Amino acid sequence: MQKNAAPSSENGFYASHVRLLLDSYRHFLGRPLVDLAAADGNAGEWVYRADFALVSHNIDAIPLFNYANYTALQLFGRSWEEFIGLPSRYSVEPSNVEERERLLAEVSANGHIKNYSGVRIAKGGRRFRINNATVWNVHDREGVYIGQAASFSDWEMLS
Repeated sequence: MQKNAAPSSENGFYASHVRLLLDSYRHFLGRPLVDLAAADGNAGEWVYRADFALVSHNIDAIPLFNYANYTALQLFGRSWEEFIGLPSRYSVEPSNVEERERLLAEVSANGHIKNYSGVRIAKGGRRFRINNATVWNVHDREGVYIGQAASFSDWEMLS
């Protein structure tokens, strides 16, 4: 994925990456994240414009965000260019980094977790609580582990 190319019709809204996120979700949770029939053949654009948040990060030693839909970008107060490549640990306050590491380790071990709640931090220090999030491992077409993703539609602004 190119860091500076925001999702658009020119890049298919990163449909191939979105498909990996959706396929991995279905694999680990046994049900679809979204009704693809509603996407009318363009899952990349539909997910990018959806009213739930969806983010993913890679498996670098310090995981970097590699996808965010429009809702997530708005919540985190960042443009695509600011968000992609950002260490995902920056999405939590320093005092919550250990909790986040435990969460990610649990996801790695079990494939997914449901009903996660926690405080996240947006650009400029604005805080929000996510509720009932699902976090899951992401695999490529060959089944190779390539990262983790999170989705949620319930949040509240704290500051």
